[in-house]
Amino acid sequence: MVLVSLVACGAAESQVRQTDGGSVSVPFVTDGWRTDFSKHSVPLDEIMSGGPPKDGIPAIDRPKFDSVREADRWLGDREPIVVFERDGEVRGYPWQVLIWHEIVNDEVGGLPVSITYCPLCNTAIAFDRRVDSMLLDFGTTGKLRHSDLVMYDRQTETWWQQATGEAIIGELTGTVLTFLSAPTVSWSDFKREYPDAKVLNRDTGHRRPYGTSPYDGYDTGDPWLFRGRSDNRLPTMARVVVVKAGDAAVAYPMERRRSTTRWGRRRWQSSTGGAQHRRSTPSRSRRGATSVPQPPICAPSTAMRLRSAPTAMDSGMKRPVRAGPFSVKR
Repeated sequence: MVLVSLVACGAAESQVRQTDGGSVSVPFVTDGWRTDFSKHSVPLDEIMSGGPPKDGIPAIDRPKFDSVREADRWLGDREPIVVFERDGEVRGYPWQVLIWHEIVNDEVGGLPVSITYCPLCNTAIAFDRRVDSMLLDFGTTGKLRHSDLVMYDRQTETWWQQATGEAIIGELTGTVLTFLSAPTVSWSDFKREYPDAKVLNRDTGHRRPYGTSPYDGYDTGDPWLFRGRSDNRLPTMARVVVVKAGDAAVAYPMERRRSTTRWGRRRWQSSTGGAQHRRSTPSRSRRGATSVPQPPICAPSTAMRLRSAPTAMDSGMKRPVRAGPFSVKR
């Protein structure tokens, strides 16, 4: 039996020394960390425990792969798959595996990458693991900020916001990882388009009930692992696609995409399932997937414009739209 704790058992706090010589109380335990908590770009009290300790959700550092034919024995047609391609080498990372590990440190086509997935805000993002002359690999802190995964690198133990790729606490604070294209598609589409690809398998070295979810129903209820203000112009757990260019960003509600498979230059696929249901990762909901192959020529009139959204999600955001200087274009 595998037990995954999702909430902290107590209101543990630590005192963190600041650069001005003072100290501040933070709502998490800092014991066992080499992180320089005096350096941070966000208020430390925005960090909350998700329950598991450091690396309690284990990243995959030595990924193993199946052929498409082998993976077809245990993947359903609507299961979501993260696609990553580099120099003709294609790999697929099923959400049913990622939901239990959240990070895969890999190398594809000679490029060191991290494939990351936060099941609470539904963000699947790939990053280049190189920062200047350093090669990083990532693990899970067991902490959240705005209901999003907070990662750490094992080289400096800097903490990173997964949704933005930004270092928010520690030595590398202010550094931003390079985003890499990694769309999510259904297994049926993946195996048709990439019959010779490799697929991350379930031989991870950890015993997990792959194909089920420890977050059953989280995407249909209240986001009880979110702390902060919410925006009431969309339902609390509404999914949106955020298109960002420079400092400007636009949030497109995915619910409005269901009526079309192509909207401007944003493409919608209705065949992709969700991952937050216990009985079967994709079978109980039809969530859909979307892509933005190039910048839109014009924004649809129903788009919500975010004039300042430095931490907006890149896709499928399930947490409340962050409060701030937003406006809605009608």
